[in-house]
Amino acid sequence: MNKPKKYKIILPTRLNTLFFLVFVLFSLLILRLGVVQIVKGEDYKLELERTENMTVDQSVPRGKILDRNGKVVVDNTPLRTITYTRKKGTTSGELLTMATKLTQYLRMPVDKIMERDKKDYWLLNHPDEAKKLVSKKEDKKLKKEFKDDDAGYNKAYYNLQLDKITQADIDSLSAKDLQILAIYKQMSVGYALTPQSIKSEGVTEEEYARVSEHLDELPGVDVTTDWERKYVYKDTFRTILGNITSEKEGLPAQNVDYYLARGYDRNDRVGKSYIEKQYEDVLRGTKGKAQNVIDSNGNVVDTKVITEGEPGSDLVLSIDIDLQGKVDEIVKRELLKAKATSNGKYLDRAFVTMMNPKTGEILAMSGKQIVKDKKTGKLKVVDYATGNLTSSYEMGSTVKGATVLTGYQTGAITPGQRQFDTPIKIAGTPVKASYKNMGWISDLDALKRSSNVYMFRTAMAIGHAHYVENKPLDIDVRAFDTFRNSFSEFGLGVKTGIDLPNEAIGFKGVDKSPGFLLDMAIGQYDTYTPLQLAQYVSTIANGGYRIQPHVAKELRQPSIGDDSGVIRQEFKPKVLNRIDMKDSYIDRVKTGFYKVYNEQGGTARPYFLGVDYKIAGKTGTAQSVYDGPDRKKYNGPQKTYNLTLIGYAPYDNPEIAFSVVVPWLQSDQAPVNKYIGRGIMDEYFKLKKERQSETTDEPKDNVDTQNTTDNTQNKNQ
Repeated sequence: MNKPKKYKIILPTRLNTLFFLVFVLFSLLILRLGVVQIVKGEDYKLELERTENMTVDQSVPRGKILDRNGKVVVDNTPLRTITYTRKKGTTSGELLTMATKLTQYLRMPVDKIMERDKKDYWLLNHPDEAKKLVSKKEDKKLKKEFKDDDAGYNKAYYNLQLDKITQADIDSLSAKDLQILAIYKQMSVGYALTPQSIKSEGVTEEEYARVSEHLDELPGVDVTTDWERKYVYKDTFRTILGNITSEKEGLPAQNVDYYLARGYDRNDRVGKSYIEKQYEDVLRGTKGKAQNVIDSNGNVVDTKVITEGEPGSDLVLSIDIDLQGKVDEIVKRELLKAKATSNGKYLDRAFVTMMNPKTGEILAMSGKQIVKDKKTGKLKVVDYATGNLTSSYEMGSTVKGATVLTGYQTGAITPGQRQFDTPIKIAGTPVKASYKNMGWISDLDALKRSSNVYMFRTAMAIGHAHYVENKPLDIDVRAFDTFRNSFSEFGLGVKTGIDLPNEAIGFKGVDKSPGFLLDMAIGQYDTYTPLQLAQYVSTIANGGYRIQPHVAKELRQPSIGDDSGVIRQEFKPKVLNRIDMKDSYIDRVKTGFYKVYNEQGGTARPYFLGVDYKIAGKTGTAQSVYDGPDRKKYNGPQKTYNLTLIGYAPYDNPEIAFSVVVPWLQSDQAPVNKYIGRGIMDEYFKLKKERQSETTDEPKDNVDTQNTTDNTQNKNQ
């Protein structure tokens, strides 16, 4: 009998082979673990931490805006808010389920639900019916059309479904459906892992409490406190304050990359116009940082505060809100009175700028416009303060101070020089004259009585023209540049530098015919803004320094209750340029300006009789054409007049300068500009006296804020 020797040999071989394979597999496993833990360990650890811990920003209240005396102009109103933080990969169905749960605790407004929203919701809730909306033939056609474009096919298919939804389908949505839809709509617009407001306006205490009690059943939902911008003075200075975007608007599309690079989230509210936009960086504050702890399913299970945020800085304006309110009342009242006269057919606006000529601080900036209410069809007055820097007009005789100074500086005229005021007759040009023949007059009388002819002759001298009655006038066209360069030193025809966006510079005429040079000399060719006019008179009032106007006075730490925060930054006066001429020239024009208001024959004197302050300045009337919103209603240009007024006071130590601009009246005999000027100056000094009498401390009037500027100017001189 043979023994099975070969089996004894084969069995150990198989076992050895098996052990070897096990050894190899374990070696590979150990090697793989080594790679995972040693080579890739740090990367995987970072990936795990990134997935499980997500840092998010927490919003903070925007900084307040106050007037120069500490009165709150723009504040924040706290709001109870319900938010939802969507995890990554959340489906529409999951959002819908959560929205349905929330209807047990919240009541939502449904007035902003659009028809498209209802169609989207109907498709989401009727998947079987939705499939039947598109026929096989239509589907086949779409697939053929979008053969290699899946995204295009899906979009076209969905749009076709939307088109097939009937009004009956939409009307079938119940009141509860609309509640679910309103919540779903808010939840779906947010970004993953970023809190999105579901309801912030009108959250009742009961709603807030009910949601709070059921947060464990509502993953991603939270209760918090948000804020809403509150503009305290709704009709005063409103357009200059500007606006911010809503949470739904988020970052402006045209600047989204700029804001994202500066740490903003897409749904952040930012300033979108004027002061809110200009000072966005300081008003926004510093966001808090929180860490969301996320489980393996993507749910936020815990939130840890990393750093506390800080509200935005409080912005203190140079504006005196009490004065601003009075000025607004006066402008509105006189505008409506003038509109009701036979001269008011085209009239629809009026402007006032008041500023400190030594510091550039804007104390009041008023603009009112008459518009038709789209709902009622009736006329109403709206705020148009921005028009002081965004709209421009021919300003008339108010620019004659600059004309005389240009004449002095170029040697075209000398102080005290007399000229004969009689109509100027140039061949091929309408007769140019003053409102009456004045005979021989000096430069001071020309300002006091507002002689056009004196300015015409000055312009002809600047242009090296030889005037012969009824003959062509040949001028050196470089005189246009001479005028414009000189005027720009006062702020006319150039940006004033105000700390607000969208400033206009006006329009420069392109025709350099001789007659237009004469028109420029009396303010009836180039156009200027009301703000430029205020800067111009301020430059003369303070002795020749063009000061940059500004509406910001200080930045302060966020206030707590009624306590003001510590000053972080003061906005100092900034001299843009010094007029390149003798002080005696400027003093000479100031004397002429004083005569306008205070001597017999002065064009402003009848309207300022009896005032207890010394005032100087210039009146203005410009022939113009109507260029308002209704100009297309008329056949051809409509002749109108722009009425203007500039001034400053007290004459011997100016603390307030102003411009008044009322365009497009039908007559030059409507003194609305003077009525406004008298009213605003009376109110300024009345308010100053009242404040001085209220305290025994050193008066906080505008003169006291000028010492620094005065010292700086004295050093420059």
